[in-house]
Amino acid sequence: MSRPRFIQIHSLASYPGTLLNRDDAGLAKRLPFGGTVRTRVSSQALKRRWRFAGMADHASAARVPHALQGLNVPMGDRSKDLVKHALLPQALEGLPPLHETVLVKLSDAINIALYGKNGADPKARQALFFGHPETAYLQGLVRTLAQTLTQDTALLASTEKAPDKKAIKAIEDLIKEQLDPLKDNLRTLAANTSGAAGLESALFGRMVTSDPRANVDAPVHVAHAFTVHAIEQELDYVTAVDDLRQQSEDGEAGSAGIFDIELTSGLFYSYVAIDVAMLVANLGDDAALAGQVVDRLVQLIARTSPGAKKGSTAPYAHAEFMLVEAGDDQPRTLANAFRNAVQPRGDVFGRSVQALQDHLANLDRAYGMHTRRQQLSVTPPALDGVDSVGLSALCDSLRQQVEAA
Repeated sequence: MSRPRFIQIHSLASYPGTLLNRDDAGLAKRLPFGGTVRTRVSSQALKRRWRFAGMADHASAARVPHALQGLNVPMGDRSKDLVKHALLPQALEGLPPLHETVLVKLSDAINIALYGKNGADPKARQALFFGHPETAYLQGLVRTLAQTLTQDTALLASTEKAPDKKAIKAIEDLIKEQLDPLKDNLRTLAANTSGAAGLESALFGRMVTSDPRANVDAPVHVAHAFTVHAIEQELDYVTAVDDLRQQSEDGEAGSAGIFDIELTSGLFYSYVAIDVAMLVANLGDDAALAGQVVDRLVQLIARTSPGAKKGSTAPYAHAEFMLVEAGDDQPRTLANAFRNAVQPRGDVFGRSVQALQDHLANLDRAYGMHTRRQQLSVTPPALDGVDSVGLSALCDSLRQQVEAA
């Protein structure tokens, strides 16, 4: 068995009466495809859910067998305000308070070093992924700088007067000198930390417009999920009852609000492609770790649902069907099996699997069959000529293929 260049995961999952992913108007996200409007779940929403599965704390992650956090690999955080939330509070802890003018200069300088020349303006910053090793390195660097500044009593908050222009210039020069290791932005952090960018960046990539050399290419490519049939929606008429008004003697009905909430139902097709060679490279050429990552990622795709409106719709479902392909040819989606929308009545699942069967057969006749295939199917039908296995066996097989030399 040789390691495949690509792994492709196709899945079907059904959700009744939910609002999995909303737009800015509070309505379900949509996708016109093949002349039919479908319900959609964005790739960003899917990836975020996979990232945070079991992430309430490390102990809870350990209890979720397929959580990415359970791999004990450094994770990361995406933020426009790393300096405010993760650097300055830790750097200044236990030190004499600095004068507000000094704090502003310090904060602006660090933000510019990390986020680029316009980094002092929060609105101009790009939200970046920072791996936990990167954050730890930065915390140590800023801590050292803060300790140096607090040694000058003229720069402390207890000083009545703000630093004059000469002192400000000296502060700026000192900060610039101390932050010199960051002159090349995040790229230099890789030389100071192991797995600097974090597991999320190793999977889903990182783009740094202020320093393209700090970019990380994404080996995991996630398509937007969409319903195989036309959108099915209903406006749910909701009244919020005011318990105290209802109990009063003034005859009020007790309504505290009236709302319309859109609910949708549907069978969603989702598609994920993994560049195995790039994933192994992003993980420091650790094929065993890459195999575990693929194992857990497939588990997450099959078993983790988008988390919107949990309290009012319980949007939990497992994939009812998965087709996994491994091979060296360029990946290709099977979404076009549903370019002609499936009729949303009767055996929708059966017709959807048949549409996949027909489309896959057409592709094989045109291009040949160049992938190893396995499938998981909760209920009949399943694809002809493809081994059917359980999720555990499916993931074991993929892990062994990734680990192969």
